[in-house]
Amino acid sequence: MSLRVSNLQLSVTVPETELPRFLAHRLGISADLLTRWRVLKKSLDARSPSDLKFVYTSLVDLPDEVLNSDAVQRRLKDGIQYFEPPVFEDPGHGDRPLEHRPVVIGSGPAGLLAGYYLAWKGYRPIILERGPAVKERVPAVRAFDRGGPFDLENNYLFGEGGAGCFSDGKLTCRLEGPDVEWVLERFVECGGRSSIVYENRPHLGSNKLPMICRNFRRKIEALGGEYRFSCRMEGLDIRHGRIHGVQTSGGLIPTNHAVLGIGHSARDTYQMLHDLGVPLLPKAFQLGLRIEQPQEQINHHKYARSEYLKLLGAADYTLNARGEKDVFTFCMCAGGIIIPSVSEPGMFCSNGMSNSRHDTPFANSGVMVTLEPHEFGSDHPLAGMHLQQKYEAEAFRVGDSNYHCPIQTARDFLKHRTPDPAAKLNCSYERGVRPAALDRVIPPIVANALRASLPILDHKLRGDFLKHAILVGPEMRGSSPIRIDRSPLTRQCQNIAGLYPVGEGAGYAGGIVSAAVDGLRSARSIVAEFAPLDSP
Repeated sequence: MSLRVSNLQLSVTVPETELPRFLAHRLGISADLLTRWRVLKKSLDARSPSDLKFVYTSLVDLPDEVLNSDAVQRRLKDGIQYFEPPVFEDPGHGDRPLEHRPVVIGSGPAGLLAGYYLAWKGYRPIILERGPAVKERVPAVRAFDRGGPFDLENNYLFGEGGAGCFSDGKLTCRLEGPDVEWVLERFVECGGRSSIVYENRPHLGSNKLPMICRNFRRKIEALGGEYRFSCRMEGLDIRHGRIHGVQTSGGLIPTNHAVLGIGHSARDTYQMLHDLGVPLLPKAFQLGLRIEQPQEQINHHKYARSEYLKLLGAADYTLNARGEKDVFTFCMCAGGIIIPSVSEPGMFCSNGMSNSRHDTPFANSGVMVTLEPHEFGSDHPLAGMHLQQKYEAEAFRVGDSNYHCPIQTARDFLKHRTPDPAAKLNCSYERGVRPAALDRVIPPIVANALRASLPILDHKLRGDFLKHAILVGPEMRGSSPIRIDRSPLTRQCQNIAGLYPVGEGAGYAGGIVSAAVDGLRSARSIVAEFAPLDSP
């Protein structure tokens, strides 16, 4: 029997190797009796900047004679409880025969974990990726950052790993349970550090994600899966309410099971799906601007003792302000940079990323507002996407039609002051910036909400949020503005059997881990119903 030991608080100056000693003390036993234990959750309590603490929840296995001892039994309260960890659901193979190999469309987090699970269970999936392998992506995005041309199929959003490959690698997720743990363990197997399984706000780093994506591919291929790069889905063969194949730039692939993990930026694919009659629904999504401050300011705000910076690295923040339109920070990149998030020529959108060392002098975060479908200006299923395109096209024009980033000081934005076009504003965006009034690149309702809320966020950070801050934008890709309707029971598209929409692009996830879990669950539903292709 296991015990769950909650709310064990240790100073951040205490090495984690000392944790077993403190667990044993909490349980009233000798440390040598603590033979098996693991951390379930670790979070930082930063309410007192001069006395930062890690808060641990741990799982401890004890022999029956120790568990039933008076010392332990007296402590079965106040955060110490019997606990039976939930078991990962791994169904046996179904018995219905498969006529063709399953196809996974997209190699982002949802497609990646769907493909991995199917390969692990013996189904030899074919994984389609419209862009190239990650080895070719890295030099392409670096060349673009230095002023090179935009490549429609090889950029920050398209290619092996999808947008997730260059999206900072945050693994924060509101979901809990064995599916989340299973996904995080796969990331560890493929190169992530072991602590991501229990950290409250785990982070892989944009520099490590390409290697992790490559390692996933090698495992999938070793298990019988197949990748097809530079292979764009161009249509679906749908007959009598069932999928019979995927039409690609390389020809038709027969299949009766397609996992649709297209990501939230494949706008040409959304249009194609709409034209085919795939049921699409408008969905609320997040958009706004990105704010950048000196990282030293954020460190100074959070750390009252100098040794904390060496122990904990660059500080982060999570803020929100309630109002007529709530505003919240999103994807905070401590020690990071501003990057382009561009999937179409003639448009511009910003995002942020940070490497595992968090070692730049900049901090940046999205400051976001949620728009509801009735605020899109149309009841068309793609109205949210059209709104994104409208403001991204304007941002491209503002940026000299050269993918320069529109920029404005936070103070000028709040005071409606037009920036000096010759102003030299310090920013981490490498390709170049263009001073501009950012009202032009976001809807008025969003600009008004930001002006009302930025001073509130600044107050919460005791003046360290807006001091020396610049704003860039727009940030339009906080989430998908579209949901592909699917059955909650079968996980298949409502009117197309065998089509499994998954992840952020389908409107069912909001980050790397939730998208990966969504892909896993749809792959598992295929396994539970059908036998592998090579089964007798």
